[in-house]
Amino acid sequence: MLDNVIEDKNFAKVMQKNIQNLIIYLFEKDEHFGVLCKIDQITFEPPLPKEISSEFRSMTLFFLAGYTFDTAAILDDNLVFEAGFGTDNFGSIVTVPLLGIVQIIIDETPLLINLANYKKVKKTVKKVDNGGVENSMASFLSNPENSKFFKK
Repeated sequence: MLDNVIEDKNFAKVMQKNIQNLIIYLFEKDEHFGVLCKIDQITFEPPLPKEISSEFRSMTLFFLAGYTFDTAAILDDNLVFEAGFGTDNFGSIVTVPLLGIVQIIIDETPLLINLANYKKVKKTVKKVDNGGVENSMASFLSNPENSKFFKK
């Protein structure tokens, strides 16, 4: 089934590498391009004002040309670039995880379509409840039989 492939960790690694290789190729060719991205995976530094960020759809196209293209780079597993937003050209550094890129586009034609849908399983860390330790110690000390465990 298709789900067995697109949700597979190894398929996601292949897609990520393909996205990275294609972007590097486009950088080397000095070819401007667009990236259609999942907006919920993107970070903006500084954060965009609410009146700008509220205009984004769940999938948003960023076109890398001019200054935005000149500032673009791949850092770790992310595409990073600076862009201006809104009528006041509010500047922000945009960080897009490579797997958050759904399409890479030139002249309205998709060069790459990323179907990977792998979700990393986040490990849960148990939080230690210090109140439990204190309650346990209080219970231990309240028993006179436990006094033999203390130095006098």
